[in-house]
Amino acid sequence: MPKKKKGGRKYGKKAQSKVHRAMRKRKEGKLRSGRSGRRVTSRKQAIAIGLSEARKSGAKVPRKKGGSKKKK
Repeated sequence: MPKKKKGGRKYGKKAQSKVHRAMRKRKEGKLRSGRSGRRVTSRKQAIAIGLSEARKSGAKVPRKKGGSKKKK
């Protein structure tokens, strides 16, 4: 008999609303990236911006996966 996966929701309500807001702004053409200030048209980038904002505001969002570090 296979084991059931444990755990609740990965993302909280706050994270969902932040991503939703970012997607709306992208569709309106008003979403801009951080440093360069260029307009964001990519769906993936809009989601990333929404999740980043959610992380900053303390919402329940899984940690970013770090790149593999080179061992000496």
